[in-house]
Amino acid sequence: QVQLVESGGGLVQPGGSLRLSCTVIGSIFKVYSMGWYRQAPGKQRELVATTTSEGSTNYADSVKGRFTISRDHAKNTVYLQMNNLRPEDTAVYYCNADFSTRTVDYPNYWGQGTQVTVSS
Repeated sequence: QVQLVESGGGLVQPGGSLRLSCTVIGSIFKVYSMGWYRQAPGKQRELVATTTSEGSTNYADSVKGRFTISRDHAKNTVYLQMNNLRPEDTAVYYCNADFSTRTVDYPNYWGQGTQVTVSS
């Protein structure tokens, strides 16, 4: 059995920081890309940041310079450091990963989501 386990969401004031983490759990053979998406109420899910197994990164324009995605390959974990948070960053943040066990591929696999609320 495989799963993505997320943590780190919560309530923070504008200008504050949070760090999200997401770990791929199970008998994992290889993790390819990992990333974060978010969905605010009444809006579509959107890309926040992604990173490949080679270390390339991609960010939404709205978070560039404020958010940093990083990865611990040994732990099959991806992090999202979020600084200078704004009320418009409020959303449910979802982890996404492409990975495989020795017998099964899991493309586009989603975590359960973690709530981030930015409010004074």
